[in-house]
This record gives sequence, structure tokens and C-alpha cells, in this order.
Amino acid sequence: MRIERSFFERDTLTVARELIGQVITAESPEGTVKGVIVETEAYLGTRDDAAHTYKGRTERTAPLFGPKGCAYVYLIYGMYCCLNISAGLKDEPDCVLIRALRPVGGLDIMTGRRRTDRETALCSGPGKLCMAMGIGRENSGEDLCSGTGMIYLEYGEPPEKVAATPRIGIDYAEKCRGELWRFMEKGSPWVSRGADGRAKKN
Repeated sequence: MRIERSFFERDTLTVARELIGQVITAESPEGTVKGVIVETEAYLGTRDDAAHTYKGRTERTAPLFGPKGCAYVYLIYGMYCCLNISAGLKDEPDCVLIRALRPVGGLDIMTGRRRTDRETALCSGPGKLCMAMGIGRENSGEDLCSGTGMIYLEYGEPPEKVAATPRIGIDYAEKCRGELWRFMEKGSPWVSRGADGRAKKN
């Protein structure tokens, strides 16, 4: 069963936590790939100095000012894409970054795209998962709830335990960098970094 828009039209921290265990699917001419979400980060728009929308709307962030449940894809380091999903209450340009997945479908496609056959490394980071899933900037603005795009989400099984830690790579955010707005399946080998914050090897 596909996840409907009302799932995303809630408190963003709740959405980020409850996305853990849900299934994301991406379709393309190469085939279909699927992954279970094991790690997310919440970004709270104008209330969060780590968010791209903290200082207002730009052309790039326009998808976050529309309906909830839409993709916001941006480029980091000039080469890696990151998938976010718009979420939160009305008029707040919040989103949830999808940080890591456990691959469950189309592994042959993923390994070809990522050029590695080590399953725990296929989607263990936001850039890696976008590469493995075939998600690019052309998908930014895509409505994940309409059933017309290449990306959509389905309900999965929530994990037994979800851990919350500070987000990664936001040392510039003086106000909110210490907030526990990163969520992950506790003990999962598929997350981008361990619960103690140490980076995993690629």
C-alpha cells in the first residue's frame, strides 16, 4: 500500500522517525529498485539554521514550499545527489533527508550503478543511495504521492527500536546542530554511520 500525503502532513520529527522501516521504490527503464529506509534526518525549515529554507525560498528549494510528500533533490560536493521529502505542517518548508536504505529489490541494478557488490555499502549514505536508486536532480519536485512519478513509498514494518542522535555535517548551524533530529534503526548494519558517530568504511 502506497503512503498517502497525509502521512507527510504531520510534525516533521514524527514523520522522520516513522519513515524508518518504510519502503522506497524507484522505477526506470533499467528496472525497479527498492530499499527499506533505515536512517533519516529532519530539517525544520525557518526554525532550523541547518535547513536550506532557514532564510527563505530560493529557486532550488521551491519544492519545499508546495504540497507535502514531494521530492527535493540537491547536489553536494558538485557530484552527489541527496533525496529529501517535503513534510510538516502547512506553510512550514520542512523536509526529511533520506540518509540510508537496506536494499531489498533490484540489487543487480544497484550493484552495477554503484560498482560494488558489498550490499551494506550500496545505500549507506545519501549520495550512495541516490546513485543506487537512479535518483537525480531531474527528480526534484516530483510528487511521490500522486502515483505518476518514478519514485514512491510503500508501508513497511517499523523496526523494534529507533535511535535518535545529532545530525551529521552541520557544524555551521550554531542554533540547532546539537538537536537529536537524526533517526536510525538501532543496531542496523545498513546505516551511514554507527550509533557512536564513527564513520563506516566505504
